[in-house]
Amino acid sequence: MTEEIVVIPGDGIGKEVIPEAKRVVESVIDVTFIEADAGDAVKEETGTALPQETYDLAASADATLFGAAGETAADVILPLRDAVGSFVNIRPAKAYPGVDALRPETDLVFLRENTEGVYSGHEDRLSDDLSTLTRVVTTSASEALAAFACDYVSGEEHDGFTIAHKANVMRETDGRFRDAVVSVAKENDVPVDEVLMDAFATRVCLDPTQFDVIVCPNLAGDVLSDLAAGLVGGLGLLPSANVGTDRALFEPVHGTAPDIAGNGIANPTATILSAAMMLEYLGYETESNAVNDAVEAVLSDGPRTGDLGGNATTTEMTDAIINHL
Repeated sequence: MTEEIVVIPGDGIGKEVIPEAKRVVESVIDVTFIEADAGDAVKEETGTALPQETYDLAASADATLFGAAGETAADVILPLRDAVGSFVNIRPAKAYPGVDALRPETDLVFLRENTEGVYSGHEDRLSDDLSTLTRVVTTSASEALAAFACDYVSGEEHDGFTIAHKANVMRETDGRFRDAVVSVAKENDVPVDEVLMDAFATRVCLDPTQFDVIVCPNLAGDVLSDLAAGLVGGLGLLPSANVGTDRALFEPVHGTAPDIAGNGIANPTATILSAAMMLEYLGYETESNAVNDAVEAVLSDGPRTGDLGGNATTTEMTDAIINHL
């Protein structure tokens, strides 16, 4: 069976790292890529950052691989997550041998609620002096995330999960989130502990081995996973998956990196690791493991791009990963 995967390079280094991830995927499975456009350049040309055709392709595909968007990121990635019905954003943050990591013992996974919170889009400018933002938290969305988290940690690899929240201040919204997640975990006999998100930010820097899987509201998951990127060597190493009931969208956590875009030196690791997550999602567990192993071997032995202390080009690093495969 030949898989059909939608690819959306987007802007900046997205146009450089997505082709490299495609080469890696093509080296391990039979695949047909369907190209689509979105982002700043598309808006400048057409007046819209996310054409309806692109949205529809993502909404019908089994999987979509996305690069990066710049100023139009909110107009692109949020609707794309909606297109795939994503209710959870999975963000691993792992230190690799050979990478100069601030905390080389770090091995975390963030499970972030992906539909609401302060990213639900309810903002208003009421006057020259006043703007408001409405934070939306529902029991149903919180329970959906919690059920996914319980499935995710089942087995021997994980011993429950940690809920990071701020229910001591945001009593109605984060309180609802925490209560819903705790209730679902209790129903599934999954151990949970809790930590205030600001305390987590300190504790994870001092000793990341205190934590394993962290379940967060939307904004907290975004911010705290970026903090964890600083512990492992930077955003160029963090992949992510936006998972829905029937389909999913995969993307590196980094942005467009306009300072290096077009120079052929962008680190492809996060995008290739996102592609590995996509392979696992599509049922190619052996191939996914092989890609992860190849990436880890190249990160350990080189060649590496400049952000990791090497001098390899984007293509040279990908070539090394494919050669290892």
